[in-house]
Amino acid sequence: MTTFEEIHDAFFYVSSADYGMNRAFLCLDNGEIIYRSEWDDQKEEDEDEFDCDHFIEIPHKNDLDLGQKLVIEFAEVHLQGDLDLVQRIFSRRGAYLRFKELLDERGLLHTWYDYEDIREREALGEWVQDNEIELESQTAKSS
Repeated sequence: MTTFEEIHDAFFYVSSADYGMNRAFLCLDNGEIIYRSEWDDQKEEDEDEFDCDHFIEIPHKNDLDLGQKLVIEFAEVHLQGDLDLVQRIFSRRGAYLRFKELLDERGLLHTWYDYEDIREREALGEWVQDNEIELESQTAKSS
């Protein structure tokens, strides 16, 4: 079995790059997480080559609808006066950089990171439940 934190770390790895560039697979047989990246020199293994009979791919944040939708949710609460500006920012390329610059100007960057982390954990927790993934408790792992 694996812990939620290990799945969260794999989720962060997958979501840290453009969609499909980094991938991670959870072996449901033994809880091992297998990482793959398009930037690796080694050839990407086919699903059939894993030493695992049952596995599931760890989602990217876009799979859990945690992209622009999450930004708008945050802006509706914390940037009500700038909602039109946020929507204009996201109508062009490079939106996340400009959004984070706006948050920094407004003193909300850390608030955004906390909000994003909470919402990601909630969505990932739902994904774990929906896929009936058994988790090992964090305390059991450390003893």
